Amino acid sequence: MSTQPPGNETATGRLRGRIAIITGGASGIGCASALLFARESGVVAIVDVNREKGAEVAAEIVATGGRAIAICADVSSEADCRHAIETVVREFGGLHILFNNAGIIRRATVLETSEADWDRVLEVNLKSVFLLSRAAIPVMAAGGGGSIVNSASGWGLSAGPMAAAYCASKGAVVQLTRAMAIDHGAQNIRCNCVCAGDTDTPMLREEARQLHQSEQEFRSEATRRPLGRVGTVEEIARAALYLASDASAFTTGTTLVVDGGGLA
Repeated sequence: MSTQPPGNETATGRLRGRIAIITGGASGIGCASALLFARESGVVAIVDVNREKGAEVAAEIVATGGRAIAICADVSSEADCRHAIETVVREFGGLHILFNNAGIIRRATVLETSEADWDRVLEVNLKSVFLLSRAAIPVMAAGGGGSIVNSASGWGLSAGPMAAAYCASKGAVVQLTRAMAIDHGAQNIRCNCVCAGDTDTPMLREEARQLHQSEQEFRSEATRRPLGRVGTVEEIARAALYLASDASAFTTGTTLVVDGGGLA
């Protein structure tokens, strides 16, 4: 029997005084995380290539009394990443949390993956983590520390079919996270990653399209996992909040698997 996701918890101000950047913040997990971080009294910068949707999320936060801005940026561009960090520091005075959440997928084997698709998946899913972290770490260190949360995937730990570039990128994110945790722990900067399973996002629907399956058919595969369903964006956002907040103050270099028991 499928269980239902839990309801929203009461906000407790877990991010009060914290300034956060969330990439891919205009939709899916990024949007849910932006709303949750703001509800927990965080100041949020939504970074996304979709200018209009990013602005809509920021406006929603501001309309409910929160503080947020939207920054249009291509996270695979060094100049855009540097501009995003500089904008947040200029607008809010610092940076405490970086949630590297932006990601794309191409469902194809190595033989079916074009060089252009390979490069784009690696640029968005992996290079962006490097570029944004490289720009953010000096700012965090100057402010006494911070938390970097990276979106990996269950397929960064155990590969899946017809997703060669995606699996390669997410496996690399896991290892990059561990390497940064080792290198920057002395600066009081924690680095962790969330390894989500199938989640109800626009990307999941895009996967179904790429595989020429109906959304219902694609979702049916989730019934094979112990919890018998796909995850919600709010559930993944709560995992990101845990790693971003002081609730995980002694946690770094780890992978938090949130997949309904799929890897089990």
